[in-house]
Amino acid sequence: MALETMTILTQGRIDEMNKRGLWPKKLLLDHVERWAAEQPDAVAITGINSMRGRTESISFGQLHRMARRIAIGLADLGVQKGEVISFQMPNWWEFAALHLACLHIGAITNPVMPIFRQRELSFMLDYAESKVFIAPKSFRGFDHQAMVEEFRWKLANLEHVFYLDGKGDESFENRFIERRWEEEIDADTLFAERRPDPNDIIELLYTSGTSGVPKGVLHTSNTLLSLVDIGRARLGLTKDDVVFMPSPMAHQTGFLYGMSMALVLGTKLVLQDIWSAEVAARRINDERATYTMASTPFLADLTNTSALEVCDVSSFRMFCSAGAPIPRILVNNATKRLGAQILSGWGMTENGLVTTTQPGDPDEKIFNTDGAAVDHAAVRIVDTNGNPVGANVEGRLQAKSAGMFVGYLKRPDAYESYDGWFETGDLARMDADGYIRIVGRAKDIIIRGGENIPVVEVEEQIYRHPAVEDVAVVAMPDERLGERGCAFVQTKPNANFTFDAMVEHLIDVGMSKTYLPEKLEIVPEFPRTASGKIQKFQLREIAKDFRI
Repeated sequence: MALETMTILTQGRIDEMNKRGLWPKKLLLDHVERWAAEQPDAVAITGINSMRGRTESISFGQLHRMARRIAIGLADLGVQKGEVISFQMPNWWEFAALHLACLHIGAITNPVMPIFRQRELSFMLDYAESKVFIAPKSFRGFDHQAMVEEFRWKLANLEHVFYLDGKGDESFENRFIERRWEEEIDADTLFAERRPDPNDIIELLYTSGTSGVPKGVLHTSNTLLSLVDIGRARLGLTKDDVVFMPSPMAHQTGFLYGMSMALVLGTKLVLQDIWSAEVAARRINDERATYTMASTPFLADLTNTSALEVCDVSSFRMFCSAGAPIPRILVNNATKRLGAQILSGWGMTENGLVTTTQPGDPDEKIFNTDGAAVDHAAVRIVDTNGNPVGANVEGRLQAKSAGMFVGYLKRPDAYESYDGWFETGDLARMDADGYIRIVGRAKDIIIRGGENIPVVEVEEQIYRHPAVEDVAVVAMPDERLGERGCAFVQTKPNANFTFDAMVEHLIDVGMSKTYLPEKLEIVPEFPRTASGKIQKFQLREIAKDFRI
């Protein structure tokens, strides 16, 4: 049975978008099939596979064939239209092939970040009722197969697990690549029957929320491809560009503005699966990459790497940095060292890239703002009563976008909208020219290098340690990552609690390392309101002076 997605997409919105010509009414497959016919031997994707220790490339013709083959193999497992296929895939060509395969048979793509461990994965797969899960046997020295085997038996809906470079019946290659499924089944008939409508759900992507429980963001082909088209126009990208993507494709940045962007343009996608600024400089040099989008830490590392002294990055013309503010000195240095246009931007999993600066903007806009709304999107700042405020007044940030998502999985109540304006949960101000600056978050999260850290979940796990009386996790500033987590802890009488003990405890419960606080501050008691709530704003003020 297909998963009940509980979409909030209305016929009224469909009619409006179609009338305005903002939805392409296509699938990503249509673009890939075009390029496979027009330039079958052109390189579609190239990247280093660190698990296998080699560079791997695939042409548009090969990508088209492999996606069809994988799709038939999935259908043979009994995967039905509307069911979820989850995969924990690094930035490898198989990621794109899997997504295209899901499109062929009307399945829902659910990428999950390679950094997630037992706790996050078991929740996400169970919540999505995933029927199939695919992961590397190992990656970055971590045994993914051993991890999955510890919890897969708990998931009632999970029927099949496959591993890249796995063995026997659970080998991804044996099942989907080496068997020539297209010679056994009438693929064209199967795909015609299964082809999703452009308004069907085709992507489920989890995002961290204030409750500590990830929310499953739902997108259609129309919402996603409209975001790609709008981003392409804003950034001025063409088929002559070469897309470099070090951000994970399991994150909306990599999914939309890396993989999808390149496949729509019909240009080469250069992937990097493990971040290294030195490797990135060499890949730009070797592949003549022209553009990327990634968070501020990527920009800082690339700017400061000594590899630029021996690598030719003259082809590289644009770095769009989103996810954390860009320090003025970094923009100056990056512009000089990379010779590229540095842009800033803001967006969400729910609505893609909503604001950016533009080539030619004055320095003060690039240094001090997160940009102005892109075409077919809008932002506004409102007060606590929902009334728009004047220029440079801080308030709640609300947004509209042609590519706005179509709901949260099983949680239609979680969608906060006011007269069509989506409540982002961010606090911001807007100048007289329409450029915004994110100044804080109503949601209780930390943004570490562009990744949201679910504070409530981290606090809950620290609180369970027998030495902890109470805990509050807040952001502390960091020049490279934007923010890091600081845990303030009040211990029980005569109890001892150290930073190492905290880290060991969180890892033992299966928490992702990127969620771990990077500083522990023991306090005798917390500042509290009259009702007993911890006054986190005071802790944030204290943490402003902390550095790692």
